[in-house]
Amino acid sequence: MLLFIPVGIVAGILSTVTGLASLASYPALLYWGALNPISANITNTSALLFNVVSSGLSSKRELDGHWKELFKVMTIIFFGGIVGVILLTYLPSKDFEYAVPVFIAAAGIGILLPSKEKKEVPKVDIDDKIGKTKMLADMGMIVLFFIIGIYGSYFGAAAGVILLAVLSRTSKDPFPVYNAIRNVAMGSANVIGTILYSFKYGQHGNTHIYWALAIPLGIGFLIGGYVGPKMVRVLPVKLIKIVTGILALYLAYTQFVSAYGIHLFYFF
Repeated sequence: MLLFIPVGIVAGILSTVTGLASLASYPALLYWGALNPISANITNTSALLFNVVSSGLSSKRELDGHWKELFKVMTIIFFGGIVGVILLTYLPSKDFEYAVPVFIAAAGIGILLPSKEKKEVPKVDIDDKIGKTKMLADMGMIVLFFIIGIYGSYFGAAAGVILLAVLSRTSKDPFPVYNAIRNVAMGSANVIGTILYSFKYGQHGNTHIYWALAIPLGIGFLIGGYVGPKMVRVLPVKLIKIVTGILALYLAYTQFVSAYGIHLFYFF
């Protein structure tokens, strides 16, 4: 069980820097913990709560002045998380796994694609259009965050990187700021997931949170989650995005193989 502390440290750093904790923690729970996929998923979700706490404390500098935006994103994801937990409790997860590689690959591509430079727009044009577009934009963001909340508590793999991809295209703040918002906001889905998973078993029989593994993994998350935001402050943003995008595409491929049983690169 102590092996899950260093696994959690690595996963915590990956989570707070790239949003890809699942690259380390989820496979470790499957193989070393010998859990079924559902139990591994919900045990990982519970351990991630430690990551949210430490990353939030470590990111106070970035979050200062952005609490309102953080609360808005957290609230929407929280209610999406409730829907996700209900779906996972009463519906089989296998069907949903077929769509997971698409979500992760889209997020990876979205992060790798260069952002368009914002052009100066005359104030008159803004005044004419802002009333018509702001409401649609806000509604679109609410829907996106809600879907990410559902996904985050239903399956969880790379939910952080999907939210990161959305924020990278919509936020006006620098990367360390919206990355900090992403780290803490995803915790709302983890909270509701942990509470409900602790009391509900649903149709999956004896699948439940394995606290004997979640606690040491969470201790590692606590350490890695505190270190990760400090690394984001010094690492080049372009490098982080490239690494994140490549790792997301790799994870999408592994999930594709897992869901469909098709290997695209037999020659390797």
